[in-house]
Amino acid sequence: MKKRSNTTKSPKKPLPKILKNKWYLYMTEFFAGMSVMAVELGASRLLAPYFSSSQIVWTIIIGTIMIAMALGNIYGGRSADKNPDPDKLYGRILIASVWIAAVPFIGKLAIAGIAGLLVITVNTNFLIWAAFITCMTVFVYPLFLLGTVTPSLVKYTVDSLDDSGKTVGTLGAFNTIGSIIGTFVPTFISIPAVGTAVTFLIFAGIMLIIGLVYFISSKTGAVKSVVASALFIVCCFASPSMGFAFWEKGLTYEGESVYNYLQVSEDDDCTYLSTNVLFGVQSVYVKSGELSGMYYDYAMAAPLMTERPDTADILILGMGTGTYAKQCTRYFSNVTAEGVEIDDRITDLAREYFELPENISVTTYDGRAFLAACDKKYDVIMVDAYQDITIPFQMSSVEFFSLVRDHLTDGGVMVVNMNMRSDSADGINNRLADTISEVFGSVYTVDVDSSTNRELFASNNKDMLTVLESNTEKLSDEALKVLMERVRRGLVPYTSGGMILTDDKAPVELLGMRVIDDIIQDELVYYKAQFREKGIRGLLE
Repeated sequence: MKKRSNTTKSPKKPLPKILKNKWYLYMTEFFAGMSVMAVELGASRLLAPYFSSSQIVWTIIIGTIMIAMALGNIYGGRSADKNPDPDKLYGRILIASVWIAAVPFIGKLAIAGIAGLLVITVNTNFLIWAAFITCMTVFVYPLFLLGTVTPSLVKYTVDSLDDSGKTVGTLGAFNTIGSIIGTFVPTFISIPAVGTAVTFLIFAGIMLIIGLVYFISSKTGAVKSVVASALFIVCCFASPSMGFAFWEKGLTYEGESVYNYLQVSEDDDCTYLSTNVLFGVQSVYVKSGELSGMYYDYAMAAPLMTERPDTADILILGMGTGTYAKQCTRYFSNVTAEGVEIDDRITDLAREYFELPENISVTTYDGRAFLAACDKKYDVIMVDAYQDITIPFQMSSVEFFSLVRDHLTDGGVMVVNMNMRSDSADGINNRLADTISEVFGSVYTVDVDSSTNRELFASNNKDMLTVLESNTEKLSDEALKVLMERVRRGLVPYTSGGMILTDDKAPVELLGMRVIDDIIQDELVYYKAQFREKGIRGLLE
């Protein structure tokens, strides 16, 4: 019987000189790990403007990337054993670098194409299917290629079984350290500074350099190197030039912050802020200063439910561009309004494009953390931090609403904007209302006309509607008076079903996904009819 050797099999051809320096191999592992994490974070930013940044989307991203890496590990290991030619590994790195550089361009086109295809093929879970197929189409292949790096490098770095543990451990350490840096740099440096597209280009460029250094030093792969470099240069011009809403023309502003995709558009009458390409407008400013026609108008009933509407202290959690604060300060003579907004870039846009006055202060902070650190009490607290399905679970629990209650004056009122109206008995809105009813003695809701919004008013003052009626009669502005009368007549007392959300258990994103799915299905009816009648041309029109 032939005795098995204690050493690994030598490559079929001598290793190039550069690979005899283990530091170069370690740096390859370091930058591969860095790029994988940067692509993962970039993927979340690429998908968020279309499919939200919810935990559901994050789960899809992480799951598909781990599938890609696992398959890459398997293939890389088998390939290294069968034919341990480093040209193949560094050729794969070149391909991955070009693909990653092209992601901001091809990814947005893929999302548009996949969404168009799903419009006519799926009936449920539209966002889940769209996000999953996009990830599989756009991100799996380059990360599969990067997944082949580690097993291949093990083949080149391990000299014998005597030092295999140390060598593999060092490779793993370099990969992990690179992954750590690849996590922090995009989030805190590159994406806020230069955006998602350039972030992809930066990390793609790093991997391109790793591959080029190998081929130049080994004097092989000249054609591969030239082609990869040329394609990368093309991507450097194409990828940053395509906006997220690339079909939109004449946007006033399009950019990104640490937290959001941001889009400002305007017409003769209004200025609009959108933080999601697909889910409509998050803030609107009416240039004439009149009522907006949106949920902000309905929410103005909250100060009128207090004993002193003209001198109320108002706090807005989720300030946005400050529409509600501005309306309150205009229609109620001496109110004081301040806001909390986690995204300071939105506050900058509010000052620049939405005429948010400097005397309305905005604190850059998480809403719940602000309340935990604040001792002041307010007459009105508006909770407007809910955006599509990305409802912050920490601002939907009984513990949070208890914190809000503790920061209200006697007779104070909380108003909550719930932007996904649903009549489902166990839907997100009823769960939120049940939770609020656990904390407040009086809870009323009213649906906003011509929208999916529902406003909820809560107080421990059982006479809040009587106070509203009395204060409405005293209003001098006729348009506001008429609107407040309509709101008062539309208010419905809420009866709790006992479905309480807590810090420990608040499945708000799954609940929100159900509502979004229903809303999308209603919208898809039109597009499916267009497709049946006119085919692809109907969708394009």
